[in-house]
Amino acid sequence: MVSQEQRRRQLAREKFLRQQQRRIEARRKARIRNSVIASVLGVVLIGSLALYTTGVLKQGDEKTNASAEITPSATPTSKAPDPCDKPAPGKPKSKTWKKEPALEIDKSAKYTLKLDTTCGEIDVALKASAAPHTVNSFEFLAGQGYFDHTKCHRLTTQGIHVLQCGDPTGMGTGGPGYTIPDENLKDKSLKNNIYPAGTVAMANTGQKNSGGSQFFLVYKDSQLPPNYTPFGTVSEAGMKVLKKIAKAGESTGMGDGAPNATVVIDKASVTKS
Repeated sequence: MVSQEQRRRQLAREKFLRQQQRRIEARRKARIRNSVIASVLGVVLIGSLALYTTGVLKQGDEKTNASAEITPSATPTSKAPDPCDKPAPGKPKSKTWKKEPALEIDKSAKYTLKLDTTCGEIDVALKASAAPHTVNSFEFLAGQGYFDHTKCHRLTTQGIHVLQCGDPTGMGTGGPGYTIPDENLKDKSLKNNIYPAGTVAMANTGQKNSGGSQFFLVYKDSQLPPNYTPFGTVSEAGMKVLKKIAKAGESTGMGDGAPNATVVIDKASVTKS
């Protein structure tokens, strides 16, 4: 037989467990609420463009760049079919370098960045004379296979309209270990703080001269402060690929998250002509 004292202790214990459960549930709801709020602010407060997410285009490597997680904050009610193919076999490389590569490109020559993606080929005419450090870095990294098998980890569909790529971690926190200077911020294509559709520009941490390997491709005119090095222009065929990716939407259903499309750069290369 259970004594009165034992019964009292049992009831107290059950009451304590119920209180703990309520506290846990309250904390869980608060985390969800705060995550949703943070995601909305990440879209609205575009000025800091942690597009690598503190700002929308922020990047980060483990040593020098700010973190920019893109963890979905809400489950979408529906998901468009994946318009892209399966990635080619292989894994991203994790190698980093301590210093920016020596400037070796010919600033008077024409260079093209070719991104063979699971969704189609994206060709980018690079601006070697206007952004030599950026183009030189891309030629170096592409030659090292740095971009191969990497996911384009972020798609924004509200406020700004960009696809962000260039991070081997696929989380928005990776980088090559070095940074490159800002360039070409007064490009004639940037009028009224608009990065026009087709622009390819560097993401950064929100600080000057903090670009690494992450970059974004603009698929629709987007208003951004002129703080992100514009270093290339997407071809007409490449724009069709970007629009196909954008049409599939992003994972949070709130305008900023991982693409629903399986966007993987199977191979990146830079050629001189």
